[in-house]
Amino acid sequence: MAERIFSIVLGRWSLLMCMILSSSSSYAQTCSKYSFSSNRVFKSCNDLPVLNAYIHYNYDSSSGKLEIGYRQTRVSSSQWVSWAVNPTEQGMVGSQALVAYRQPDGKIRAYTSPIAQYQTTLAEGNLAFDVSDLTATYANNEMIIFATLGLQNGTTTLHQVWQQGPLSGNAPTIHSTTGPNVQSMGTLNLVSGQTATSSGGAANSKLRKRNIHGVLNAVSWGLLMPIGVIIARYLKVFKSAGPAWFYLHVSCQLSAYIVGVAGWATGIKLGSESVGVVLKTHRTLGIVIFCLGTLQAFALLLRPKPDHKYRIYWNFYHHSVGYATIILSIINIYRGFNILKPDNKWKQAYTGCIIVLVCVAVVLEIFTWALVIKRKKSGSGEKISQSVNGSNGNNSRQGV
Repeated sequence: MAERIFSIVLGRWSLLMCMILSSSSSYAQTCSKYSFSSNRVFKSCNDLPVLNAYIHYNYDSSSGKLEIGYRQTRVSSSQWVSWAVNPTEQGMVGSQALVAYRQPDGKIRAYTSPIAQYQTTLAEGNLAFDVSDLTATYANNEMIIFATLGLQNGTTTLHQVWQQGPLSGNAPTIHSTTGPNVQSMGTLNLVSGQTATSSGGAANSKLRKRNIHGVLNAVSWGLLMPIGVIIARYLKVFKSAGPAWFYLHVSCQLSAYIVGVAGWATGIKLGSESVGVVLKTHRTLGIVIFCLGTLQAFALLLRPKPDHKYRIYWNFYHHSVGYATIILSIINIYRGFNILKPDNKWKQAYTGCIIVLVCVAVVLEIFTWALVIKRKKSGSGEKISQSVNGSNGNNSRQGV
């Protein structure tokens, strides 16, 4: 009796396990067993390691023509999916993406989007290579993107990035920045069909370089240079400062220029390494700021004596270029924040520093003019007034 019961239990257990294994096998798809309903045939395919994604393709190395079918399963109607190629390096920024999602009216939208910054909203735009026959289908929670890419002849390995994220109405929004969503990148060998995933080290290295670029520029052009101006404008009012204010001013501005040039050069290098990333306004402002800063450095060598007839024109040039440099620098620093999108605490910290400098300048401006008025009443106002306006003064090298 016991043996019969054991036999029945064992039989049912075996049947249950077979059903589970069969269900798991059918659920865990592999790209090699997949048949497209549109009768498309792809010679090569790969099961991507995360996000339930698969890449199917045909590649002609002589012409650089790559036909792809990118599939992603378990995709809800409120999500977008994307597959991208980064022409230069591993990582998200610089990727040339194919994006697809289901619109509220049920139609499937497929388009191209160059990724120029982190936390992108996937705006539509042309890619760095030709794309044709771009379509997408959505059925049974599976999105498929079809396209033909015109790659450079002889390309053998691609840096690929695949992704999914939520929709807000009819627009893609930022994807998750944890788990599989930060692991969905790697290389694809188009000849052998082998794939290699990335831990994100290359992307983190690039992000680290961008952070260094931002810190150097924020500290130099955005903080040291305004501090140098405050020293020049207000410290010389105090008789006890003597010529010390001049040397402090020059030291501060030269330090700002040296650090700023390092930050500027880092930005130029990053730009040259990021093909497909177009930050025209930020780059142009950076070049203009560097040129203005260089003019200020040379102005020190061309400074006329305080009693020279051209000193007034030099003062006007020096002050105008200096203030323009600072204003443009602060504007470009905030553009940098919008591009890199770091934690809000960094932007708030810089904003706090700027507010402190403005408050210090306002207080010193009031104090300076109060001191000027007081000394004027006592008969020594002419010299101080000239000092405040940067013309000339006793042992003070005004106008710097």
